[in-house]
Amino acid sequence: MPRIAAALRRVAVLLLAGHVLSAAAQELVIGLSTPVTSLDPHFHNLSPNNNVADHLFDKLVHKDAREQLKPGLAESWKAVNETTWEFKLRRGVKWHDGKEFTAEDVVATLKRIPNVPNSPASFATYTRPIKDAIAVDKHTLRFVTERPHPLLPNDLVAVRVIPKAIAESAKTDDFNAGRALIGTGPFKFKEYVAGDRVVLERNDAYWGPKPHWKTVRMRMISSAPARVAALLAGDVQMIEGVPTADIARLEKDARVTVSSAVSNRVIYLHMDSDRDRSPFVTDRAGKPLEKNPLKDARVRRAISLALDRDAIASRIMEGQAQPAGQLLPDGFPGTSKRLPPPKQDLGAAKKLLAEAGFADGFGITLHTPNNRYINDEKVAQAVAQFLTRAGIDTKVEAMPSSVFFSRAGKLEFSFFLAGWGAETGETSSPLRALIATFNAAAGMGTANRGRFSDAGVDALITTALTTIDDGKRNIYLAAAAEKAIGELQAIVPVHYEVSSWALKKGLTYTGRADQYTYAFDVRPGK
Repeated sequence: MPRIAAALRRVAVLLLAGHVLSAAAQELVIGLSTPVTSLDPHFHNLSPNNNVADHLFDKLVHKDAREQLKPGLAESWKAVNETTWEFKLRRGVKWHDGKEFTAEDVVATLKRIPNVPNSPASFATYTRPIKDAIAVDKHTLRFVTERPHPLLPNDLVAVRVIPKAIAESAKTDDFNAGRALIGTGPFKFKEYVAGDRVVLERNDAYWGPKPHWKTVRMRMISSAPARVAALLAGDVQMIEGVPTADIARLEKDARVTVSSAVSNRVIYLHMDSDRDRSPFVTDRAGKPLEKNPLKDARVRRAISLALDRDAIASRIMEGQAQPAGQLLPDGFPGTSKRLPPPKQDLGAAKKLLAEAGFADGFGITLHTPNNRYINDEKVAQAVAQFLTRAGIDTKVEAMPSSVFFSRAGKLEFSFFLAGWGAETGETSSPLRALIATFNAAAGMGTANRGRFSDAGVDALITTALTTIDDGKRNIYLAAAAEKAIGELQAIVPVHYEVSSWALKKGLTYTGRADQYTYAFDVRPGK
């Protein structure tokens, strides 16, 4: 009998171990590169926030890894006339609390978005064209726009839908505390510790393909070496933002799979081209300048010509970037063949500075996040060296992204490095957000923190947005970019990031142009 009892205990231990292993196999731990600043899906249009939100909330329109539109909460859509769109909603969709999803939820969501208090980068860019949203019935929506707006389906990719009751009452703090985190997405909320982790549980009632993972832990690990160490130690099964210095080594590691994709994210320099006096602009001796040189397009062009983009892409980014001359890489809708990446020309840069009245140069501070973009602080240091050689004495001040975006939103900087990923997959996204004249009521210039403004550029953007024909619209978008970048240097594009993910061997993930890290797309290999 003792032998039988001992044998039974061993079997029980093995069964328990198998259960534990099975449970562990259903948990995915991801190392994120950038902290989330808010769980309110309408507060801050920031990729790390949007990335997490897409696990909890759904959109009417989805996009695939290559930015192609596909049905989401809407099964189909069509233009009824030049200013009216009709969307047919998916039936049988349930919120996480079991209530039915209806057209009224979408209407309430659209009303909330432009009214979120203190939003540092509003989603109103994507909703302002809608003059009226009408719930025809539970599963039919009609959107009426002031003018023709053919990019409405693209815009709705950025609109995460929340329940009507929450849209009408919840504050940003309610989302951050988890009280308002009820969506229709593939995962449900379990836990959020600011700056540390987000924990999600599978939504078994999800209308779409069921995620493989029962539990997902998203750990915020800003240090790139620490993310790699966590992957190799088995503490996480996937990381984003693979350090450029480690990619070649990891590709040869039998324990790891690496996935890469050219992104639609442009890293750019934004300049205060509005204020007569700018807070971080000085003469070469450090004395504040009475005249802001960044208001002069010749100075902004000199900054662009001072950069060696090839060196940044090959050395600082170690080949994981492409030099940029415009807002999106070639091939995306609305890009121009007339905006190649400028080659460094220090002589031309100095000549332009002299023509603008700054032959002796000036001093400036370049502000940058140090945990948001690939090698962001290193890129900023390289930019500072190039500008200093051209006669613009440049020092760098780096800070965590949470601090950076808060200060940038308050227009505290004269000159800063940032990035923009086109949520809509075409050129109107950065044109509207970064370059159009700031107009909160119209939802334009929502991330135009340099307050560049030009009536001609605005007119081209407006014309493009109301042009039904895709080909003609792309011509207008390209023309707007040519005027804004090629002629007026509203911002200075530096490079497009090549994004990389590393996973434990046996897991698969298709790299995305939008750089998002979706747990529901991570699968065990076949």
